[in-house]
Amino acid sequence: MTSIKEQAAISRLLSFLQEWDNAGKVARGVILNNFIEANHGKTAPELEQEFSQGASLFLVRLTTWLRITYMTGLGLRKILRSIGIFLSAVSSNRYLIEFLEVGGVLTLLEILGLEKIKEEDKKESIKLLQVIANSGRKYKELICESYGVRSIAEFLAKSKSEETQEEVQVLLDSLVHGNPKYQNQVYKGLIALLPCVSPKAQQLSLQTLRTAQSIVGTTHSSIVDCVLKVLGTMHLEVQYEAIELIKDLVNYDVRLPLLKGLVAMLIPSVKETSKLQPKILTGRTPWDRRVEDRASCLTAARFHRLRGSPAHCPPASILAAGRGCQDHFVSGQGMRVVAASQ
Repeated sequence: MTSIKEQAAISRLLSFLQEWDNAGKVARGVILNNFIEANHGKTAPELEQEFSQGASLFLVRLTTWLRITYMTGLGLRKILRSIGIFLSAVSSNRYLIEFLEVGGVLTLLEILGLEKIKEEDKKESIKLLQVIANSGRKYKELICESYGVRSIAEFLAKSKSEETQEEVQVLLDSLVHGNPKYQNQVYKGLIALLPCVSPKAQQLSLQTLRTAQSIVGTTHSSIVDCVLKVLGTMHLEVQYEAIELIKDLVNYDVRLPLLKGLVAMLIPSVKETSKLQPKILTGRTPWDRRVEDRASCLTAARFHRLRGSPAHCPPASILAAGRGCQDHFVSGQGMRVVAASQ
């Protein structure tokens, strides 16, 4: 027989669940606010005590409500935060499994691609995906198997909030660590992000690529062209990250193609050198050229300093170009360009 105290606790739980079941959208919003305020930071045993060993009964209601309403975006942030209390609680593996069994990962990923959903709501979805990814290798694999890398990368490229983009970077960084089965997929997804129009997304992708490159150990054929194109950006923070990545890539088998590409960038095209047809410059300014030249020269000069490895020694003509760049930056003209960029 249950004690009077236990019976009272069960009665309170049933009353709470009935209140939720009978409540409309506004009333449920109030219930969620109270739940978040009262239970933030609690462990799984504490949640079970709060719900008289029936916390899962409320979690299943939250996940059901999420699946019914997420496409509308109404009250989505409160629902996701409430679910997050369960998933992020210490010793919450049981809740995590229950959430995943009803398609929780697919729902969170789909939220990222819905145009109606607010950016803040999508950020909450990213945070839940972080919790799931940090729970272990098999959960990272589940996200990747659900086409998660593509959905997450596309959201990073389209996001207008730098704070949200930084949360996405944390998630991608988590997915590339301790995930040998799909680390190459994450690596390729980061490379695919480099041509996007968002400077912040480019910067964060380049930062994460440096980590991913060291983990994967081999290079993808498309990385050289993608990184070299990024060097032409007007955003110096992006250019800096590209140069840092190139410094890492010189230790891989793409060293020679990289140097050839850098030297090619230093050779002006016919359109840029023609004085007879200045209008065909298609919008490029002298500053564009200086920015690109400076990045190429600095990196090519680094190749010249690192040329000591006989196995990877570039042709003499390319080394001469690197040496020329180095000489250029100790000249008065080079010093003026560097000073202007600081």
